[in-house]
Amino acid sequence: MSNTPNSDSSQPTKLWGGRFRSGPSPEMAALSLSVHFDWRLAQYDLRQSQAHARVLHAAGLLTDDELSRMLQGLQQLSADVATGSFVPSEDDEDVHTALERGLVERLGAELGGKLRAGRSRNDQVSTDFRLYLRDQSVAIEAELVRLALAFVEQAEKHVDCPAPGFTHLQHAQPVSFGHELAKHSHALARDISRLQDWRARHNYSPMGAGALAGSSLPLDPQGVARELGFTDALANSIDAVSARDFVAEFLFVCAQIGVNLSRIGEEVILMASREFAWAKLDDAYSTGSSIMPQKKNPDIAELSRGKAGRLIGDLAGFMATAKSLPFGYNRDLQEDKEPVFDAVETLLLLLPAVTGMIATLQFDTAKMADSAPTGFALATDIAEWLVRNRVPFRVAHEVAGHCVAVAEEKGCELWDLTDADFAAISPDLTPEVRSVLTTEGSLNSRAAFGGTAPIRVREQLVALRRSLQG
Repeated sequence: MSNTPNSDSSQPTKLWGGRFRSGPSPEMAALSLSVHFDWRLAQYDLRQSQAHARVLHAAGLLTDDELSRMLQGLQQLSADVATGSFVPSEDDEDVHTALERGLVERLGAELGGKLRAGRSRNDQVSTDFRLYLRDQSVAIEAELVRLALAFVEQAEKHVDCPAPGFTHLQHAQPVSFGHELAKHSHALARDISRLQDWRARHNYSPMGAGALAGSSLPLDPQGVARELGFTDALANSIDAVSARDFVAEFLFVCAQIGVNLSRIGEEVILMASREFAWAKLDDAYSTGSSIMPQKKNPDIAELSRGKAGRLIGDLAGFMATAKSLPFGYNRDLQEDKEPVFDAVETLLLLLPAVTGMIATLQFDTAKMADSAPTGFALATDIAEWLVRNRVPFRVAHEVAGHCVAVAEEKGCELWDLTDADFAAISPDLTPEVRSVLTTEGSLNSRAAFGGTAPIRVREQLVALRRSLQG
């Protein structure tokens, strides 16, 4: 056995300390402790440890027998971590310290201590974190696809159902309710695309960077990168250990997903309110009141709004931590993990609940159809009808606005105006204008690409489903 410091496997493992005459104070140790939250990186650390062992063997730093025993020890340790038979101790500073202790307990200090050669906690933790985020981005993407498809399925049922479209939360123009629902799938599809872009941009390995300058040992960072499924190794060792833009970008995507979920929640809250009464929540995806027996509360929708603030806070907090850090590793970066862990847990908890809520919503399509043309929502149709009859839009807009004013004064809707009313407003308003004063006519007229005409909406939904399932 070696006589080097910490060679006794019964002593607490430390990954540093040769120059120190005493251990850290209790206050220092408590502040440095991170194993209570970074333990979830354990399996990723063990994966890259196996890759590192093979590189050490290729460099002639482990014999064939040592490599075989090293890999067996790492596999056993991985199994023990998975079953919970190996867990961190009170003396373990972080996940790396705990796992080295576990390896030394299984292999002895002589062999177990060889794995540390050529690497640092600086490149280890960045590698672990990238591996973790890569997996979590895939898990979040899968939940986003499920939610987007839930909207597509609801939209497919409601393509021919007219509903009011809104700007400024005021009636604007009639739309296909399928079109209204599908808008959320398009937003979620962009979130999916952002996660895919994130993986492509940040799928590079820091392993081999060491503390910051690389290693004098004949290692193969690109070989480790390939074994771990990365595109390549990062090309600058200082950047490799200090870069955390991959964290910031991931947290931004999570925050943007949160904002989109919040907007979905707000719409569900409005539609399910007594004042709108367009949607009915399924019992399984709503709650009641402890004092008011009649209540049916949209808690999932409300929590979607609330948790968006939490996700934005995770991003803002990390950005405040990362700003002005000098290059190279700094201990401030210990604070990068908890916001990410929180964001991941929040989304993986929230997304399935929102999906269930959307998939089980029931809509009062008759009520929406009755409301679709009201509030003078067909005024733009009058203006565009005039334009098709060679009236300049500036004039057409004024004429349509005058129609609204007259209808408002008479207390009626636009289609209730008489032919004499229209003629008095403008000689260009012949009786044929009534051809556009129907909801069906309004919807069908908007048949340009991306429009709300049912024929276009069906095409959009086919393309959406294909892209989401592809």
